[in-house]
Amino acid sequence: MFNNSSKILFIFILMTSTMITISANSWLSAWMGLEINLLSFIPLMSDNNLMSNESSLKYFLTQALASSILLFSTILFMYKNNFMNQFYLTNYINMMMLSSLLMKSGAAPFHFWFPNVMEGLSWINALILMTWQKIGPLMLISYLIIKFMLFWCILLSVIVGALNGLNQTSLRKLMTFSSINHLGWMLMSMYSNESLWITYFLFYSFLSFNLVFMFNMFKLYHINQLFSLFFFNKMLKFMLFLNLLSLGGLPPFLGFIPKWLTIQYLTFNNQFFMLTIMIIMSLITLYFYLRLCYTAFMLNYFENNWIFKIYWNNFLMYLYLFISFISTFGLFIISFIYYLY
Repeated sequence: MFNNSSKILFIFILMTSTMITISANSWLSAWMGLEINLLSFIPLMSDNNLMSNESSLKYFLTQALASSILLFSTILFMYKNNFMNQFYLTNYINMMMLSSLLMKSGAAPFHFWFPNVMEGLSWINALILMTWQKIGPLMLISYLIIKFMLFWCILLSVIVGALNGLNQTSLRKLMTFSSINHLGWMLMSMYSNESLWITYFLFYSFLSFNLVFMFNMFKLYHINQLFSLFFFNKMLKFMLFLNLLSLGGLPPFLGFIPKWLTIQYLTFNNQFFMLTIMIIMSLITLYFYLRLCYTAFMLNYFENNWIFKIYWNNFLMYLYLFISFISTFGLFIISFIYYLY
């Protein structure tokens, strides 16, 4: 991707358009930023194969539908002063806007496009879709919190993300449903504290990058590839699965920090019903990560008689080990720094 000058241009436009969206002072300019973002991401998605072309078409259709709803509701919002019953109309308009933004971010029950689009993408594009493409819609959702509607979306997101991940063999779909589950947590952190979701998003982006870095390096797309890959280097295999557990939010690892903060805020706000459901669903996501790790370490484990060494760039290996160290021991490091200050 990065050897292609046109793709570098599109990446630059992608980043600029997100900046336009988050710094916009009107809904129309925010919509414009989202549109530029969409039109710059589609050329990045197309890798001259049928799967990626199909994914880019599906992505375009759903995002164009969400954008048209957002534009329509923005125009209605501008003209609302000419109508009677302004209070009820404003509520409906806000709900339409929120629905379109939830569709853009891929939250349940508007997640129908997300797994199908992810399945046809390369890992780099999948990472952009899981992280960078959510910044604009989430920032706009934070201006538009309708508690009743957001409550049900959060509930559905954590449930859909947890239960649909159980029977997946594709790593991209596994990451997709994990992303939907984390999106539910992000929306909940936004619901309870305005700026907490940014912290959650940064942690989630770091952990997703950590996993995608390895999946892309070894071209891993399905679960069965994980079991027989790392016989040449046990350390890499161990770190990969610890990173998976960190993404799931297992307590000793870095991924537990954003969930810990969200749980703390929910406890302060006495939202125990929501908290219980979210923790149960997180345990289900941890179950399918632990199932992967247990199978890879205990059941599908053997030593090769023939030693095949896969040589890869030492710098990348040390970089991955350093990132994995942060992911694994980040909670201890942050706790120690916090204790010192």
